[in-house]
Amino acid sequence: MSFRPALILVTVLAAWSAASSAETIKIGVTPGPHAQIFEAVKPVAAKQGLDIQLIEFSDYVVPNAALDAGDIQANSFQNQPYLDNQKADRGYKIESAGLTVNFPIGVYSKKHKSWADVPDGGKISIPNDPTNGGRVLLLLRDKGVIKLKDGVGFKPSVLDITENPKKLKFVEVDAAQAPRSLDDVDAAAINTNYATQAGLDPVKDPILREDPKGPYVNLIAVRSADKDKPWVKILVDSYHTPEVKEFILTKFKGAVLPSW
Repeated sequence: MSFRPALILVTVLAAWSAASSAETIKIGVTPGPHAQIFEAVKPVAAKQGLDIQLIEFSDYVVPNAALDAGDIQANSFQNQPYLDNQKADRGYKIESAGLTVNFPIGVYSKKHKSWADVPDGGKISIPNDPTNGGRVLLLLRDKGVIKLKDGVGFKPSVLDITENPKKLKFVEVDAAQAPRSLDDVDAAAINTNYATQAGLDPVKDPILREDPKGPYVNLIAVRSADKDKPWVKILVDSYHTPEVKEFILTKFKGAVLPSW
């Protein structure tokens, strides 16, 4: 029985060594699904020596500024069209390290049970950032609600509407405030993370819903200077595991879709 103290000592030293060699990174996320998914990623990454600390941001603007400034090492909240727009506007040296999930955007209403009930001249709130606002306009175009100019790409604006048979009035609001606009408009386009925070069901509640197959898959972003660092591969590989995929499918029941 005399070997036990030595065995305990070896175990303690091994645990201490693993902890001391772990690399710590800060990842910016928005509250809701992105944060919840990364809570499932954290223990997977920890087994590979990567300690993840989550920093929550309440909007879509600050996470890229914080990443570019080096205040965080990665973020997870945006899709490629949004990142491209931010880089073009602000000169960020940021890029995608890997794909994560898709959140089909929905149009919700407290006043109407179906889109057909929305009256002529109805007020529709859409996000005020070019990517998400344009995404909603493309959704409305694809559903036959409006027509847009040819060649508008992924970021059309209300100025690109060529036909609006119902004479809908579009109200642009900050994406995070969209759920609050429901009382004041006939319908509101709301990103999934903000919809779930507001207690909405992104599968059952929308009166219109985006096709989940599209360009709006979310991603993990890192600084261009960091893209080849070993921790980036560990981070992405930890996300792209069967246990994380199972967590997403079980937790969100189709509101959030694994897209890698």
